[in-house]
Amino acid sequence: MCRHLGYLGPGRPLHDLVYAGEHSMERQSYAPRMTQGNLLNADGFGVGWYQAGEAFRFRRAQPVWTDTSFREVARAVSAPCAVVAIRSATTGFPVDESCAQPFRAGTRLFSHNGKVGGFAGVETKLRELAGELGEVPDARAPVDSALLFAIAARYWREGTSLAGGLAATVEAVEALTGLQAGALNLLASDGTSLAATVRGDSLFVRAQPDALWIASEPVDSDPAWQPVPDGSLVAADLASGVRIRPL
Repeated sequence: MCRHLGYLGPGRPLHDLVYAGEHSMERQSYAPRMTQGNLLNADGFGVGWYQAGEAFRFRRAQPVWTDTSFREVARAVSAPCAVVAIRSATTGFPVDESCAQPFRAGTRLFSHNGKVGGFAGVETKLRELAGELGEVPDARAPVDSALLFAIAARYWREGTSLAGGLAATVEAVEALTGLQAGALNLLASDGTSLAATVRGDSLFVRAQPDALWIASEPVDSDPAWQPVPDGSLVAADLASGVRIRPL
């Protein structure tokens, strides 16, 4: 499966979020420890971050360890909030930059680690649930994750909270698929908070005095990393800390 990470705290170089730590996101792209079913996350990567309230992105359809230009640029860019994603493409979906995450809609960034079970049989219903894709250009990407993003974006447009939109998306998709084999591990940010679901894979959180982290796998050996039970919803912001509840 893919791997993703969310960070919220003092401005931090993007280089630290991707390359720092003995089990960095870069290392997880070729040597993940907890992923199910694959040993490589080499089908693309992306980083989304915030500056002055605006969301920016860098995405590529190549392994993160091969992009020496981004490694250099990442040293020069710092952000107080970011989402990092590395991709292992599900069979049947293309390796294309449009499929690399995080996806973006306004100030919201979104990443999906996993797959939609029985996608071919429910794609039409998912598109109906997503609504008008023209409002979310990234939702047109030829991959199941893009429709999950479109569904979450629809809930957000209707006024649902960041975490609530992810929970509603999981509930709606599972109702359509009948809980078929799949994984709905979602991560989102709006620049001031993070939210995530864990359904069918690993997830960890780390609460530091001035920073919050959510990640598929710990990026280092800090004992502050805590596992999140499968079937949970995570909401995190600097004012309230990390809150975890069942989906």
